[in-house]
Amino acid sequence: MASKTYNVGIIGYGFSAKIFHIPFVAQIPELKLYAVVQRTPKPDDDAEKDHPGVKSYRTTDELVQDSAVDIVIVTTAPDSHFALCKAALEAGKHVVCEKPFTPTHKEAADLVAIANKENKLLAVYQNRRWDADFVTLTKLVKNGSLGRISEFETHFDRHRPEEPAEDASKWKNKVIPGGSAVYDLGTHLLDQAVHLLGVPQRVTGFIGSSRAVNSSSYEDSFTVLFHYANNTLVTAKATVVSPEEEQLRFWVRGEKGSFKKFHIDIQEDQLKAGMKPDESGYGREPSERYGTLTTFQDGKPVKEVVPTVEPPTYTEYYRKFVRALGGEGQLPASGAEAAEVIRLIELARESSETGRTIDV
Repeated sequence: MASKTYNVGIIGYGFSAKIFHIPFVAQIPELKLYAVVQRTPKPDDDAEKDHPGVKSYRTTDELVQDSAVDIVIVTTAPDSHFALCKAALEAGKHVVCEKPFTPTHKEAADLVAIANKENKLLAVYQNRRWDADFVTLTKLVKNGSLGRISEFETHFDRHRPEEPAEDASKWKNKVIPGGSAVYDLGTHLLDQAVHLLGVPQRVTGFIGSSRAVNSSSYEDSFTVLFHYANNTLVTAKATVVSPEEEQLRFWVRGEKGSFKKFHIDIQEDQLKAGMKPDESGYGREPSERYGTLTTFQDGKPVKEVVPTVEPPTYTEYYRKFVRALGGEGQLPASGAEAAEVIRLIELARESSETGRTIDV
């Protein structure tokens, strides 16, 4: 018996749709790119020309009213996510929403409730659960190589000390609901920590700007601490002032071992360069970027290189989503899980504003 094919409609035809969704939808036999909402196609930027046979709608209403659409992927700016996801769910569509999920926890919780009422799947695109470095670290944590985790540092640092030029076509670096580094990069780092270690007991946040000149008041940097009952401390950090040749990604210290890793996962850069997910070498890190594991043997530290695992890649997100559609297994990152991360971000913001550590 042939597998069911699901028609996919994408709202938005920008960077996210082109780089992070359409290439992976194309890898899944059960998914068909059926329609795209693109308000203003241009001669050199037209979904219908790029994907012959795909319907091109000008409004979200047209898309969600199309009975042939099974799944809607929302790739627009975060301040539009609530309204678009709500419209799609209430029209009877399953939904995948880009991160950050919504600007507020209340909106996120409301969408989860609507999805439950409509009996539709609601997932959020936390694709970095399938970063090769995070998959490698997860393996080390779960097989006991590090022992009980004492400190878990996770970074997304860059050196961009000058104010970015304004770009009317991009929401990032703009002061909007759901904007700022803690919503953009932070949702990835915090989701990974919660996915691996669970929800913390307390949160401490420092959210603001690292730039000397910041005329827009955009919050370009953050440090968020998660305090756990077993004395594990997570430090999730992103800054735009970090003049390093190699940027630290992970430094995780446990009672048995320490794992240190530099460099961001390679998949995004490969996608930007035009590489396809099914090409040889996609997602595979070169050996010079491998992390190191230090353990104590006979009372002395011994360091070894840990090859980065060959990851399932971001394609696994949509594999899991399709399996969940068929009633097999959990969503790759559910709306409820993403709502919890938004709640933790709100607590971190409250902590930053009040100078207090907040109970979860």
